[in-house]
Amino acid sequence: MASVGLQITAFLIALMAVCGAISATLLPNWKVHTETGGNIVTAVIQMQGLWMDCTWYSTGMFSCTVKYSILSLPLYIQTARTTMVLSCILSCFGICVSIAGMKCTKLGGDRQDKSNIAFAAGTCFLLAGSFATVSVSWYMKEIISSFLDPSIPESSKHEPGGAVYIGFLSAGMHFLAGAVFCASCTKKPQEERESPPTKRAEPAAQQSENSGAGYNLQDYV
Repeated sequence: MASVGLQITAFLIALMAVCGAISATLLPNWKVHTETGGNIVTAVIQMQGLWMDCTWYSTGMFSCTVKYSILSLPLYIQTARTTMVLSCILSCFGICVSIAGMKCTKLGGDRQDKSNIAFAAGTCFLLAGSFATVSVSWYMKEIISSFLDPSIPESSKHEPGGAVYIGFLSAGMHFLAGAVFCASCTKKPQEERESPPTKRAEPAAQQSENSGAGYNLQDYV
């Protein structure tokens, strides 16, 4: 069973994982292509994300184009959008649930209820990590396949951007936090569940008084 300090550490890791998942979802640099030409002063960096495509010029100009049409996007981008949004939702929900399941809080009821709530929070974190892993893995596969394909011109080839690595990192932190919270779930001992409630013992003074009264009664018979 996870200790209080371990749960607090896992909660902080989960918070960083949530921030990482949200940042990776919104950042435009899932894949990057740099065109330097003959002079580095005229370098152009093209970035593509899940929601927008951006171009950065070495002169300081920066422009972005939002991807409004969903059906016109490739399947892996549509899947990455959906799974990353689900990852963010599950992660935020897991944060709210884990607050009630932590031992250092007064929410959630008794010890057994808290362990069940902590297990539910851990399950949310594990699912969030799984969705994030699917997104970044498939996206990374498409980038590598396109980069190694000789039929694709060099101007259309991209490399993984920082958002992909942030997604991988947040997925790992989700798995770590989820494992700790799932380990917090404990079951009641078998004897405690099966043993019938014992009769409440009478106070010793009352027992002695009853026994004394019975003895005196016998003397008068």
